[in-house]
Formats: sequence, C-alpha cells, structure tokens
Amino acid sequence: MKVVLFCGGAGMRLRGYSDDVPKPMVQIGTRPILWHVMKYYAHFGHKDFILCLGHKGNTIKDYFLHYEESISNDFVWSNVRKSIQSVNRDIDDWKITFVETGVNANLGQRLLSVESYLRAEEMFLVNYSDGLSDAPLPLIRRARGK
Repeated sequence: MKVVLFCGGAGMRLRGYSDDVPKPMVQIGTRPILWHVMKYYAHFGHKDFILCLGHKGNTIKDYFLHYEESISNDFVWSNVRKSIQSVNRDIDDWKITFVETGVNANLGQRLLSVESYLRAEEMFLVNYSDGLSDAPLPLIRRARGK
C-alpha cells in the first residue's frame, strides 16, 4: 500500500528555526522528522512512498540522494580495503517517488498531482510529513475475492 506524504508547506509555524530547512527536514537526533515518519510506516510494512514536494523540495531530494547510513547505524570500517561495511541497513527496501507538486499548491492540488501514481491502488495512506506518533498502525488487509 502506497503512502503519500505532504512535504511542500512553507513551515510557517517554525519560522526562524527552519528558514534554511523545510519543516520535514528538521532534525530529531541524527535524522529528520520525515525519515522518522517514513520509518514508522515502514515498521508496519508500508514501504512505498510518494513525497509531494513543494517549498525547498530539493533539500529533501538531496537528503535521500546522498543518504548516509553510517550516521545512525553500526558499520565496520576497513582501512586496508578502504571500505565501509554496514552491519544493518535503514531504507534498502523502501521505494520513494519524488513529485514536484508546486510551491503554492494546497493539499488537494498536491494530491491531484500524484493521482497518476495511485491509479492502480485500491487504497492508499495520506499524511503530513512533520508529525510523529507512536499510535499503532494496523495492517490493512484486502477483503476476500479482491
């Protein structure tokens, strides 16, 4: 099941703190809020993400294009081979679709912008990319015969 995350707002409530960084990229520990939200969904088996980008969307793209697992994971470094071997991995099985939905688009417009990525889906999940929860997200099973 695909998860659509709205990542395009201007972050007005964090004005001053997040002038240089979009709100979903504000750090909590070693990772941004967006990563924690995605990790939450992945924990429940939802690993196919569509990110609706807008305000400072390139910052989000750059983060994942240059993702560094060694920041928060154990690894083995070998000077002899000049290599790093990850002991565990974070996001290997995630699929992330980055969609530019417009800087000034509202939520409805952002959702319409990703419609073509959702046509084959019977159901999908939608959420903001800057709010965390520890509430359980039950796995949704398809009805018999579908």
